[in-house]
Amino acid sequence: MRGGLDAWGELTEVILNGISLMCIITGVVISLRRAIQERRRNPGAHPMHTYFRKVFGGWLVVALEIQLAADIVGTIVSPTSGHLIELGAIAVIRTFLNYFLSKELKEETEYGKGLLAQKPERSVV
Repeated sequence: MRGGLDAWGELTEVILNGISLMCIITGVVISLRRAIQERRRNPGAHPMHTYFRKVFGGWLVVALEIQLAADIVGTIVSPTSGHLIELGAIAVIRTFLNYFLSKELKEETEYGKGLLAQKPERSVV
């Protein structure tokens, strides 16, 4: 019975890591497409990479959370002290990455709103 659970746990870990990778790939494609579209709509609004980072950051946050879930599953399947220490270190690193990435995304969103509010209205003559 234990062998079957280990196999399912390992399969779940691989699937979660695959989903995380797909989130990153999808995020890059969608972010690049939207950044190009935004650049065409508002050519002088802000640098294209700023919009890309804002959109891709959301995808990256999701990918990090899924990778953490995969690590937790992997540790449940093989709970050695080495794996527990590794999981703890990974969890701390990913939590910090997630926190600061989320904070940066929020700041960029607020900064973008501030720029839009300051943008002078064009008068039609």
